[in-house]
Amino acid sequence: EGDEQRGQLLQRPLRAGRAAGSRSAATSSGRRAWGWSGGYPEIVKENALFERYYRGQAVVPAAEWDAFMAALREPLPATLRITGYKSHAREIRHCLKERFFAELRGLRVDGQEVEMPQPLSWYPEELAWHTNLSRKILRKSPQLEKFHQFLVSETECGNISRQEAVSMIPPLLLNVNPHHKILDMCAAPGSKTAQLIEMLHADMNDPFPKGFVIANDVDNKRCYLLVHQAKRLNSPCIMVVNHDASSIPNLQIDVDGKKEVLFYDRILCDVPCSGDGTMRKNIDVWKKWTTQNSLQLHGLQLRIATRGVEQLAEGGRMVYSTCSLNPIENEAVIAALLEKSQGALELADVSSELPGLKRMPGITKWKVMLKDGQWFEEWKDVPLNRQTQIRPTMFPVKDEEKLKILMVTSYRPPPSKKMKMFGFKEDPFVFLPEDDPLFEPIQKFYALDPSFPKMNLLTRTQEGKKRQLYMVSKELRNVLLNNSEKMKVINTGIKVWSRNSDGEQFGCAFRLAQEGIYTLYPFIHARIINVCIEDVKILLTQENPFLSKFSSETQKKVKDMAMGSIVLKYDPDPEKPDELQCPIVLCGWQGKTSLRAFVPKNERLHYLRMMGVEVFKAKRKEEESEGKTEEEGQCGADLGQFSKNSNNHVSQESKDSDTNDVKD
Repeated sequence: EGDEQRGQLLQRPLRAGRAAGSRSAATSSGRRAWGWSGGYPEIVKENALFERYYRGQAVVPAAEWDAFMAALREPLPATLRITGYKSHAREIRHCLKERFFAELRGLRVDGQEVEMPQPLSWYPEELAWHTNLSRKILRKSPQLEKFHQFLVSETECGNISRQEAVSMIPPLLLNVNPHHKILDMCAAPGSKTAQLIEMLHADMNDPFPKGFVIANDVDNKRCYLLVHQAKRLNSPCIMVVNHDASSIPNLQIDVDGKKEVLFYDRILCDVPCSGDGTMRKNIDVWKKWTTQNSLQLHGLQLRIATRGVEQLAEGGRMVYSTCSLNPIENEAVIAALLEKSQGALELADVSSELPGLKRMPGITKWKVMLKDGQWFEEWKDVPLNRQTQIRPTMFPVKDEEKLKILMVTSYRPPPSKKMKMFGFKEDPFVFLPEDDPLFEPIQKFYALDPSFPKMNLLTRTQEGKKRQLYMVSKELRNVLLNNSEKMKVINTGIKVWSRNSDGEQFGCAFRLAQEGIYTLYPFIHARIINVCIEDVKILLTQENPFLSKFSSETQKKVKDMAMGSIVLKYDPDPEKPDELQCPIVLCGWQGKTSLRAFVPKNERLHYLRMMGVEVFKAKRKEEESEGKTEEEGQCGADLGQFSKNSNNHVSQESKDSDTNDVKD
């Protein structure tokens, strides 16, 4: 996750920002030229100015100082978060606990008992865990290697996210509901954005929650990292935009025929910061730390936070967060916001939220230090020639009541407890006209429900043949239609149909896309085949299996159905608790004599693991059959053959390709 881990001051306004820059490594040619034999000089975890500064700010009680510094020198435990929507996330949690963690209990490596991963006590439903298992240890036993492969593969397909614990806190404190309009101001690379999307879809029975997330980042390249993260969740309620957060434009929406300014119910203000709270992970901070970083960032942080407050709806909540320990980047920004708001803002007391989270109160007194170590306690003490570096908003406010509120309602998770702006022009977003003849054959072929919101369908081309159809929620459609000239939209909508060049002979030119199937499924009343779990295994492990391989029930259902795109639905049987207990909806294709699933490879592997089928990537040919049952060996062989013969199709299906043609 690199530099997206933030979150040290936690409050209604909260803290999280950018981590410090990473060290550049020597080149291979440089190593050879100088006879370098490998290994970097170990960074000494000492910085006298850092210690002097934070002792002077009293960010921790004096009695805890030694423990605080000792904690900063310890490596940060790895944390993971189970992503996705409720039923699927619970199934992954069940798989982790019962299949992998159970095997680790009592396991010894090099004479020492392996430390069991533990859930984060404050994260809901045990969907976040921390572990001290290193990569070196993970490769030292078959059980750990198996666990490691699971983590790597599930991370690749987005079902598990390596996300630091403090980074998970700001979205939780936003207290998101499915109807909320949310702005994520500095969103890349997107782990927190993913949390927000998951909260919007808390009710899996509602494919179109009334709320949405607009995720912004100033860096065009980082916006595409953000798109990659968000697309894993296949939501029609996310829009990625590219603006300077400190001047992000006011958007308008149509309300009963009148244009109104869009105000947000929830805003995540996760600002760029000096990142000195990341010393346990980014050890370069030890040698590069200086007070100048915070002084240079304070103004930008305050401008971004101010712009966020300006767009906050009455009764809304904004979380301000950084990964810095520095009060200049935290308490000072919050105090300045309160001062400027003249009573329009108040800090929310979240002390009762996230029970189990260890935290410390914010501080009410702090000083400002220059790079040379000179202290200033009040603005009036700053000489004229230093007033370009130090600003009045960096000092505590004089109002005792405001200081008291700040101390009570702002939080610091203690360590001891735990660009390029704008790019090339994007393709347009063009909504399908009401009378477009393209839609009628689709509606008939899939027997779409009359309630299907066809006005929310869009394409990415104004001219020529439409190759892909995308869908957004009604609320995001409103935003797009009323702000096309104001916003630089990088991505929005999910793909729901793709054109197949031979589709007309099958009754419909467009086949279903796996990316949007969970959104479409509630509206489809035809071409649905319910399959048993054994049929699902066949579909996911074999490229184009003959109909004769499927259960007799499935063969009967397929017999009288015309060729073309279909929906394959698996419903769990509560009376068989050992089987997969979350529903699966797959896009498929029925041919004359065969039935196949159009599902990206990583997604196939994920579902197979959830069903208890192990598919290993063998390192050597002689290892391919070792330790496998006959069923596992066959499964691996079939999937391997699938990869060789049709990986091109799978990789295209996972992208926005126009060439996914289907022939039987």
